[in-house]
Amino acid sequence: MLTGKRIVITGGTGSLGKVLTRRLLTGEVGKPRKIIVFSRDEAKQHQMRVEYMNRVAVTDEVIYRNFEQLLEFRIGDVRDYDSVVSVLRDADVVFHAAALKQVPACEYFPFEAVRTNVLGPQNVVRAICEFGLPIDTVVGISTDKACKPVNVMGMTKALLERVFIRANLDCLQTRFVCVRYGNVLASRGSVIPLFREQIRAGGPVTITSLGMTRFLLSLEQAVDTVFAALREAQRGETYIPRVPSARIGDIAEALIGKRDVKTEVVGVRPGEKLHEILVSEEESHRTSSRGEYYVIHPILPELRSGRSSAPVLEQEYSSADDVMSFDNTTELLERHGLLTLDDRPLDGDLLR
Repeated sequence: MLTGKRIVITGGTGSLGKVLTRRLLTGEVGKPRKIIVFSRDEAKQHQMRVEYMNRVAVTDEVIYRNFEQLLEFRIGDVRDYDSVVSVLRDADVVFHAAALKQVPACEYFPFEAVRTNVLGPQNVVRAICEFGLPIDTVVGISTDKACKPVNVMGMTKALLERVFIRANLDCLQTRFVCVRYGNVLASRGSVIPLFREQIRAGGPVTITSLGMTRFLLSLEQAVDTVFAALREAQRGETYIPRVPSARIGDIAEALIGKRDVKTEVVGVRPGEKLHEILVSEEESHRTSSRGEYYVIHPILPELRSGRSSAPVLEQEYSSADDVMSFDNTTELLERHGLLTLDDRPLDGDLLR
């Protein structure tokens, strides 16, 4: 599918971007001609570049041979239109993962979230439309917080989805689709790395609410969802993985295990929900099943013409609906190697 294609990953040095890069390099969806990691953090790019080149010592050659490699690194910002135009100029497929995703940070700096999470995707659409770029597919990476949003991060991600869905009416040569998923196990900024650091420090482990629930999936499952949308999604569709949910209190208890570490309930942070939703009640009426995924059909009727499928959900798809037992939560964390504390970086397996 991607053989001979030029791929751009915006926000490519993030947790998802790194795993997506590794999976693309395996050739499981074809052998790309070029993979461009586009982000504004030069330190993370440099670290990622060195790791891929298996270098112990860093030399100038790492930088100067950048543009000759299959994997290329570009400094730039999705907020900057000219920068976006430059990186998309020769692209065939775009995975748009660049985002501000920390809920409290977005609450305190809402317009910064708008600039990255809304104006960034709009810059992608504008560049493709204004320059007639022959990009085949753009996959937007969204979140469960975009569904019935109560926080700035979710609101801006909801707008990302709508910006990309609408783009299908403007850029007829390009297919815009989205994926939406919940908490990624051990990704940067998620609750599990926080709990693990607190346990290493001897506690206490701070829990917002014992009954709070969250959808859980691995980074590999997140990339599986992205690839499923790449292969199968029609214009304007949003792919939703069917994944388990767990209580935050159970996650903390499983991570602590038999250690003498106390917990402290600190209350819900600004902008947080007790339970997340992946498909709203309104969206359930236009949601179908496709393999292991739910597919939300576009809200715009122009993009749904000629399609008919019976909805598979009678109500919203909430993390409170089918919560794992404590034993199942423990088994899930153990299966992903998260119950043993050691000195490895929490995302140290991302470049395996």
